[in-house]
Amino acid sequence: MSHVGVPRGTVRKRRSLALLTVGVLTIPVLAGCSSGDEETARGVPQDIAPAARETVADGSTVNWAVDALPATFNAFQADADSATTRITGALLPTLFPMDRTGQPKLNPDYLESAKVIEREPKQVVLYKLNQQAVWSDGREIGAPDFVAQWRALRGKDSAFWTARNAGYERIEKIERGADDLQVRVTFSKPYADWRALFSPLYPKEITGSPDAFNDGARTTLKNTAGPFVLRSVSKSKGTVTLARNPRWWGDRAKLDTLVFRAVAAKDRTQALADGTVDVADVDAATADRITLARRDRGNNGQTLNHGPGSEITPAQALRSWAQAHGSDEDAAEIAQAAREKNRKAVVAYAAEQKALRDFAVRKSLEPAYTQLALNGESGPLADDRVRRAVARALDREELARTVLGPLGLPAKPLGSHLALAGQPGYKDGSGALGEQNTKEAQALLADAGWTRGGAAEPPKDTKAGSEAEKKDGKDGKDAEADAEKKTTDDAEADKDSTDKADKGSADNEAAAEREKADRASADRDSEDSAASRDEGLYIVGDDNKPGAPAPATVGSASAVHVLAPARTAAVQGTALLRQAGLLGEDGAVAATDKQPGGAAGAYAPVGTAAPAPAAAKGQLGKDGKTLTLRFVLPSGPGSQSLRSVGDKIAVMLEKIGIGTEITKVPDESYFKDHIASGAYDLALYSWPATAYPATDGRPIYAKPEPATDGSLLVEQNYTRVGTDHIDQLFDKAAAELDEKAARELMKQADARIWAAAGSIPLFQRPQLVAVDKKLANVGAFGFAAPRYQDIGFKNRQAAGSPADRKK
Repeated sequence: MSHVGVPRGTVRKRRSLALLTVGVLTIPVLAGCSSGDEETARGVPQDIAPAARETVADGSTVNWAVDALPATFNAFQADADSATTRITGALLPTLFPMDRTGQPKLNPDYLESAKVIEREPKQVVLYKLNQQAVWSDGREIGAPDFVAQWRALRGKDSAFWTARNAGYERIEKIERGADDLQVRVTFSKPYADWRALFSPLYPKEITGSPDAFNDGARTTLKNTAGPFVLRSVSKSKGTVTLARNPRWWGDRAKLDTLVFRAVAAKDRTQALADGTVDVADVDAATADRITLARRDRGNNGQTLNHGPGSEITPAQALRSWAQAHGSDEDAAEIAQAAREKNRKAVVAYAAEQKALRDFAVRKSLEPAYTQLALNGESGPLADDRVRRAVARALDREELARTVLGPLGLPAKPLGSHLALAGQPGYKDGSGALGEQNTKEAQALLADAGWTRGGAAEPPKDTKAGSEAEKKDGKDGKDAEADAEKKTTDDAEADKDSTDKADKGSADNEAAAEREKADRASADRDSEDSAASRDEGLYIVGDDNKPGAPAPATVGSASAVHVLAPARTAAVQGTALLRQAGLLGEDGAVAATDKQPGGAAGAYAPVGTAAPAPAAAKGQLGKDGKTLTLRFVLPSGPGSQSLRSVGDKIAVMLEKIGIGTEITKVPDESYFKDHIASGAYDLALYSWPATAYPATDGRPIYAKPEPATDGSLLVEQNYTRVGTDHIDQLFDKAAAELDEKAARELMKQADARIWAAAGSIPLFQRPQLVAVDKKLANVGAFGFAAPRYQDIGFKNRQAAGSPADRKK
């Protein structure tokens, strides 16, 4: 199903420039800075009810839910989406699909071999094709198809409307090998991720001309080379129907037809219950209903203790009956209508639950992760100290438990931007930033000039933090780069750096003791604020009452609490620089909602006026302004888990004096109008996994460059945070043909991404798939690509489409 906060697009489009598409993740961390062990980072296995092909029946149809009909069947165009990827995976060659561990694996249906045969003077890759591999029109797959795709995607001909796929521009020439089954590809410069190319591979009839490429493959694919062929597309029915490919040379597809059906997330429970679909990604609520349905199988027709009407107490039921049969005719009519409506809802719910017994929920972890993005382009988060303070305030384990714990999945926070647990080279690199530590987060904020009482102070000529750095022509990112250069020699002496970092940490603890009284007062204020949400509360502004904030009373010097000396904060920063070549801490925010007529998002007992300004409540400020961040969250019904995580983050930030102004926006505009445009300070969204971090990760973490009109060219780096050093590490890894050395470069890049604190990985996303319990080899695939030819019904119970069965 759709996931709000995931940039629309496909894995392939991530290799393009400046496109609103999906992004990346992939590999590990700087040696000596991690808090995990590569050997013990195991992924969650896939859950697909595996069965040997001989136990799967031939024939029948499977209906598979997708979010919408694909806008195009050309996976290299900018509007290709998850449906494009899903459908083309059954129709076109993928030379190196990902396996269960997230590694690219040679596909023997198309290749006998593929390897680098020369490195000097230039890299040469030789593909030996499966001699049986043919397009559905009978023509052999060969070098002309490779050449046509290279020319279409290399970026030299603007007539091809393509999300230019990185790597093709590095190819110098493609030629026939010793025979027609060999394709020889010569690169102008080394390219480590060569396995990412030519997947999917299109026939030359599509890639050979701009007209065919731009328009011909948008609505149909006449020539394919997979276990299925495209039979029809029906916009009125919202279906794409595939049929078994009679020319397929590999294992014969078990299904006669495979139908991809557009079903919105909110309609999937009903679609499953009425037999419209057999396979569907679902949310936790639908998964719970399926679990309850199977649990209630033996209740012998008794009334369900969940669903509509289950919350009605005996006293409420008696009162409803009395009203429906009372002497007041108007009241009786209303009560009778309500009772009838509830009765129908109970009957419909029970029928759905009975139908849902035929399904199982298969679950794993999706090859994607959710992150907290911090927009470093402007505002408080342009100061890297504030970003690190935010990061250091987060209890990532608690956030992971919030989403994954109720589902019975391992609730462990993710430790890398560039790999997921279970992928080769994964290592927890969060140590480059540091663990959760409220005191150090507060010290960073104090060093940046944010103090209690700062909101009540008049603006000063000399401003602290990122504003001063900007005035001097040096923003947070430039300061980081200078600091990174300044500490190069220290970073090369790991042992000495560690000793000095430990000493700096001890100095910080001593300073913290000297400030104990002040912090205790601040903590009490924060606890009081959190406790005020427990009972008898309302959000000021919900009732449209005008706010009545009390005047500030913190003008005296005694009201200003310096949380840590600037020198101590500098020691912390130096230690982090020596560990990862960057800095890393975090900060906190008070939860607020933008509401008319009152202090936005303030909480108070019912009937209470809006609270005093934040400076009087413990929120930090500087130069007369409170430290408040815009936190954008999606408002749709399928985004509840994101909102729950967002609420917890707001509370965590509140504890260190950072306020959040939560804005909930429609799902359809969340990414385009807010994330991509930069109209946020904090946001939650996801990037999918990749087997090619050097290629796919660079546009996501590349340092933004100024355009001629003064705007920033961010590629896919929507946090607007990056450094030259990170870019250089990606470039080196992309050209490193030694896999071990390339992974080490990615570990170093990940450490510096952590320390820059623009993107904070939280957890790998859950993958919940409702599947007809008789189906085999389909479900929560995890990293792996589906083998569509193996999907079918077990025990030969497949006389017809499950959509036709009696419910």
